Amino acid sequence: MTPSVEKLFAFLRQSPTPFHAVETIRKELDAQGFHALEESARWTLRPGEKYYVTRNLSSIIAFMLPTAKDWSGFQIVASHCDSPTFKIKSNAEISVRGNYTQLNTEMYGGMLCASWMDRPLSVAGRIVVRTGDGVATRLVKVDRDMVLIPNVAIHMNRQANDGVKYNPQVDMLPLYGDGEASGGFLAEIASTAGVQQQEILDTDLFLYNRMPGTVWGKNGEYISAPKLDNLECAYTSLQAFLRCDVKTLHGIPLCCVFDNEEVGSTTKQGADSTLLYDVLRRITLGLGQTEEEYYTAVASSMMLSADNAHAVHPNHPELTDPTNQVFINKGIVIKYNARQKYTTDGVSGAIFKAICQRAGVPVQTFVNRSDMMGGGTLGNISNSHVSLNTIDIGLPQLAMHSSYETAGTQDVQYMIDGIAAFYQSGVTAVKDGQYRF
Repeated sequence: MTPSVEKLFAFLRQSPTPFHAVETIRKELDAQGFHALEESARWTLRPGEKYYVTRNLSSIIAFMLPTAKDWSGFQIVASHCDSPTFKIKSNAEISVRGNYTQLNTEMYGGMLCASWMDRPLSVAGRIVVRTGDGVATRLVKVDRDMVLIPNVAIHMNRQANDGVKYNPQVDMLPLYGDGEASGGFLAEIASTAGVQQQEILDTDLFLYNRMPGTVWGKNGEYISAPKLDNLECAYTSLQAFLRCDVKTLHGIPLCCVFDNEEVGSTTKQGADSTLLYDVLRRITLGLGQTEEEYYTAVASSMMLSADNAHAVHPNHPELTDPTNQVFINKGIVIKYNARQKYTTDGVSGAIFKAICQRAGVPVQTFVNRSDMMGGGTLGNISNSHVSLNTIDIGLPQLAMHSSYETAGTQDVQYMIDGIAAFYQSGVTAVKDGQYRF
């Protein structure tokens, strides 16, 4: 196992929910000498220093300020930290004929339902508790095999292998325990969090897959793990960002990790919020820039929207575009779409290709078949608030939105190196349609 894959697996284990992912990122930033900022407080920014700010404790933006006064713009990488899963409803317990205790859930995002069945699952998220002067949040992660969603035996559903339509209110409810487990769920959550049950006022709890990441294949060429879409991009962009040296920066690098991409990004902490705009504006104000200088900085800037991509499926290669075929361990994927579900155009794609060529990082291109609608990501959503020349990139993977996905061992390092080269390039617009790096 390569060091980058080993660290990725550790990041995945520590990040069963967006709240945990942001906490994991925050701890690494703290260890690297970053200063925490609060949106509700005044910002005092100093050249040569490193900062981060969170929103809802499930989105985070980190940035570094150059020592030079003549910095030329922002180099931004944006990813997301949420993945399809099941959110646990309030009043979660359901009794089934007095002998089973289920948990009532609803779908978060569009997942491959069958992949969640017959495997060990547990619960993580946050609780909100009463304090002496208000309320406070607490992270919680039940670190044991806690629940399971049982399949229906083939003997009871002879059409199971002919295609099944799952009803999320019937088929996808996890089994928590027998009849004696009734009343125990919230008590276990409270115990795990180290609080009294009566102190809990509300919760944001989710199921997570307990299976650890693994390296496999004849030559160890594949990795499989939960939440590769999109924690793999969050991890690799963070590692690339941490390579930046404030003493040699030409611009201001930002590492942005948003929540709620899988449900449309339309939250206060999603890419469709004002979070990125607010941070960029406050950076320029904090450095004594005028409003005009803010606009010139943004116009000179560039963003990578990093979200994983579909590799050619070995059983169904016909699902792939005939001339834009993406394979695992063949490099970073640049994504194109005529309907602008992805933001890459000829200029932004050429810039990133040139940066990667200079760094010796392979790239490949993804375009959907013309008769298949693809998914979108956060690049074009974010651009509705801050207009930036943007490139949509990702890493090739199989079984996207499964509870256990597959990608490549080599691609992890390719992404770190490619994003690091983007940050270090100091790419900036000279004039409309012309860039220097």
